Amino acid sequence: MLAPRSRGRAAGLALGYLIDLALGDPRRGHPVAWFGTGAATLERLTYADRRAAGAAHTGVLVGALFAAGLAVDRAAARRGPIWTTVSTAAATFVVLGGTSLARTGAQMSDRVACADLDGARELLPSLCGRDPASLDFDGLTRAALESVAENTSDAAVAPLFWGALAGVPGLLVYRAANTLDAMIGHKSPRYVKFGWAAARFDDVLNYLPARISGVLVAGCAAVTGGSPGGALTAWRRDAARHPSPNAGVVEASFAGALGVRLGGPTQYAHRLEIRPTLGDGRPPEVADLSASVRLSRAVQAAAACGAVATAALIAAVGSQCRRP
Repeated sequence: MLAPRSRGRAAGLALGYLIDLALGDPRRGHPVAWFGTGAATLERLTYADRRAAGAAHTGVLVGALFAAGLAVDRAAARRGPIWTTVSTAAATFVVLGGTSLARTGAQMSDRVACADLDGARELLPSLCGRDPASLDFDGLTRAALESVAENTSDAAVAPLFWGALAGVPGLLVYRAANTLDAMIGHKSPRYVKFGWAAARFDDVLNYLPARISGVLVAGCAAVTGGSPGGALTAWRRDAARHPSPNAGVVEASFAGALGVRLGGPTQYAHRLEIRPTLGDGRPPEVADLSASVRLSRAVQAAAACGAVATAALIAAVGSQCRRP
């Protein structure tokens, strides 16, 4: 069954990536926002301050999207490769957020460069969950750069990876897991137990994509005049100290590639974290934030090419295996 479902997947991933590149996230009626609304509604029924309750909540929501994606994939496969292309393109466009990430990072760079402190603070929640009121320009620049780095993997590399391997179900399950992690996977008093399963599942799904992202950051570092060796050195030396097994890889790679130092005190709405230092350069400046956006775009493009090639290879191998 591998080859029929795989035919058309590579073209669908390419088309979905190009649509996202052209349009970015829709301003209204985004399906991911609908999922978030549904998850919040379900939480009113499922919430309890226990890991088991959170696991059930996560399982129901992820399982529902897996079943929906599998049904779409099977129906498209029965109708032919063109339908697989269309359904995969639609799912890819829905789950990708890389273009909007880069645009928001560029807007943040412009506001910091223009000394628009209120505007930069207003924009920061579009990138991350930190408390913008406590940040000056240097803090906003670091927060934005770290978010661009981490979300290059979360918003682009990881969904493309799972789309190449598992088609529409892989795309939808990944986005469900990542959205739930953002909603309930943090260590606030309400979610430290209830969100545990969502956070761990997201860690599992991001483990390989984060490391692929690190390799791509090193490979694309020259696009911004950065250092491939610096990216690999910072990854190897610093990533394991980060509290996230995945974010540390990408953030350290970006820091090393750009020659900056990330980490340090990080204020969220519910707590202050003292993050480890990533990279051994100077504190990031607005020019580094602009460079991180260019590096993110390059990594996303490389990830898209790799995903398309992988999907095409899976289809070709599947076709060979089915021949008598």
